[in-house]
Amino acid sequence: MSASPARSQPEYVTFAGDVRRDREAVLAAWRGNIGQEQRHAPKFDWFYRACPFGEPLVRLLRHAPTGALVGVGAAGQRRMFRAGRELRAGVLVDLAVATEHRSLGPAITLQKALMSAGEERLDLLYGFPNPKAAPVFKRVGYEKIGELVRYARVLRYRRQLPRVMPAAAALPLGVLLDGATRIRQAVAARRARELRTEWVDQVVPEMDDLWRRSDHGEAAIAARDTVLLRWRFDEAPLPRTRYLLVRDATSGVLEAWFACQPDGADLHIRDFWSIDAAEGVGERFIDALARAARRAGHALLSVEYAGPAPRAGAWLDAGFVPRSRRPIFGKWSRSAGEGRQLHLTAADEDE
Repeated sequence: MSASPARSQPEYVTFAGDVRRDREAVLAAWRGNIGQEQRHAPKFDWFYRACPFGEPLVRLLRHAPTGALVGVGAAGQRRMFRAGRELRAGVLVDLAVATEHRSLGPAITLQKALMSAGEERLDLLYGFPNPKAAPVFKRVGYEKIGELVRYARVLRYRRQLPRVMPAAAALPLGVLLDGATRIRQAVAARRARELRTEWVDQVVPEMDDLWRRSDHGEAAIAARDTVLLRWRFDEAPLPRTRYLLVRDATSGVLEAWFACQPDGADLHIRDFWSIDAAEGVGERFIDALARAARRAGHALLSVEYAGPAPRAGAWLDAGFVPRSRRPIFGKWSRSAGEGRQLHLTAADEDE
């Protein structure tokens, strides 16, 4: 009887990483493969070591024949809720494979290891892959679970139009459109006279009270409280975030807030919440934001959002238009139950 052929050994193997032990190994795997190197160490110490929701799941990829570490991937943990039930989620981030090993096989091996780790500990794994990474997500078994849509609203057409059309045409059209905008803003100002706004540079305790007082809806959402916001924005090595607080003019009670990052003439809304956000942020709150942004000199507002149609429609009703879309891939655990709607903003990514 002939002997059975020896089983071939895998060319690539994965193993669990530790954020304390493997910091330098992860930074080495990132170098030259993702992002700007000067941002790697601050990003690691913030996102990987200081996350209040638990250390990310990290998986390292080793080339078995040489023993070289050739890749890394992670899932940053998030605390989410759906219809009052707490969920454990993980956002897939920082997948890096060394150039000489950058084929479909090693990337799939790494992603499968992350999926396996997530299935043991999490209710949901989700990610925002770039076009090159999307085939890997599909091959591993992730499904498209939504789209992150970028919406924008022009505040000052005379400053914005020259970016996209000749100046000779932009000037007269900008004057006309800015005139129409001022009329709309005058109407909105009368509608929102019961509100007052204030810019602050850090989270305030009232944000926790607003979160407790508001309905959260049926979609899965990370708690919009000061624990998340302080870590995600105030402590992050990222561009400065300012918060616009929108209060009742009589009582001073916080009714809405917007976490914003300026970029020249643009103002990007990175996150938001309001007393009525479960049904869609009230147009009066968004108009208050637009007035405050315009007074601060901004020409364009933008926000990225994935969520139930009524919540997304609130931005359309307030004059925002869709500009681009990014697919969201993910995998729910069997125990997560029914109801797969999400509420995601830029705050639910890693940077």
